Amino acid sequence: MSATELASAFFLAVVVVLVVCRAVSRLLGTVGQPPVVGEMVAGVVLGPSVLGALLPGVESALFPTDLRPVLYVVGQIGLVAYMFHVGWEFRVDRLRGVARPAALVSAAGVLVPVVLGALLIVTAGRWTGVLAPDTRLVVSALFVGVALAVTAFPMLARIIAEQGLTGTRFGSLSLGAGAVDDAVAWILLAGVFSISGGSAGLVSVAVAGGFGLVVVLTAVARLRPRAVRLAERAAPESLLLALVGVLFLMAWYTDEIGLYAVFGAFSLGLVFPRSRELDRSVRSLEPVGRVFLPLFFTYSGLNTDFALLGSGRVLLFTAGCVAVAVVGKFGACWLAARASGEPNRVALRVGALMNARGLMQLIALNLGLAAGIVTRAMFSALVVVAIVTTVMATPLLRLIDRHDRAEEDPPLRAVAAGTR
Repeated sequence: MSATELASAFFLAVVVVLVVCRAVSRLLGTVGQPPVVGEMVAGVVLGPSVLGALLPGVESALFPTDLRPVLYVVGQIGLVAYMFHVGWEFRVDRLRGVARPAALVSAAGVLVPVVLGALLIVTAGRWTGVLAPDTRLVVSALFVGVALAVTAFPMLARIIAEQGLTGTRFGSLSLGAGAVDDAVAWILLAGVFSISGGSAGLVSVAVAGGFGLVVVLTAVARLRPRAVRLAERAAPESLLLALVGVLFLMAWYTDEIGLYAVFGAFSLGLVFPRSRELDRSVRSLEPVGRVFLPLFFTYSGLNTDFALLGSGRVLLFTAGCVAVAVVGKFGACWLAARASGEPNRVALRVGALMNARGLMQLIALNLGLAAGIVTRAMFSALVVVAIVTTVMATPLLRLIDRHDRAEEDPPLRAVAAGTR
């Protein structure tokens, strides 16, 4: 396709994506799911699993092969803007008092899924037929383990905010553990790619670059008073251009060191200066994430084909991945929270929130697919894991709430039991 034809196809695709995402989000909103879950499901609906199966000619016309790299790049812009805003809204001071349990929960939430996921591949990977033929078993095992260890930190943050859980202990504990979880997972993912490439270079760059990122973020934090003074004298359009430039530079840096652009965007949001002028610029960037983030979900959905799960062995593999994901994340994080002294009501909610994979797992899967580590069948199976575990979060929280209310009001429960 020519550049002119690509532009025309892109505009139509964006309209279709936004309309479908809105419709699916509203539909799932009736059962309590946050909008970002609807966008993730809508991406699958627009791919070969639904639209391609029902109207293959329409799917290929709306999303021609030449257009997909464009969707990916523009989707990255939405991801970076979205994650920057998540970091900007995050309050580090809320982690005071939960540092120790957050560390234990994070450690359990990484270690147990990695071990269980790797064991699943080692024991049943070749039998299922989902492994890439040119990829070593150890690489496939470690990749699946790390993919199952990821927490959907952006969705977790959105669920906590939309459910009014920001000031709760389990909300703060989950946010702290989720942030550490994903940072460790990205470093481990860089290690998997290093092993796949037969070199320790990638993980070395990731670790060294991570220290460099800490230095840069510390410098930004110390320069905040000066940045606020400069912002007071700058024109609003200049502030917005400077913000975009710094944000994209941070995204480029973390991409280059193997920690991925979204991690840099979130980190910058954590330390970004605050003032009336700067806050206005940050808020003006938020719609960019809302508009373009669905394009990333659509790109992932175009790579997901549930028809590949038609084999009985692949279906068993998918079910095994879901079971390992829930046991390894929900179960391990619940136990770790209990072991750190948290009451059961807090530990259960932490497990439910940490269990969501969503956006971050989709990012890891796309990287694995691009690197040739992940087959289309494995990609589709793990997308099922991402959807199931993310959709579970809100209903689980509501179930725990109902259980707690029943426990707190035994007379009412007894009356209700007597009327049945």
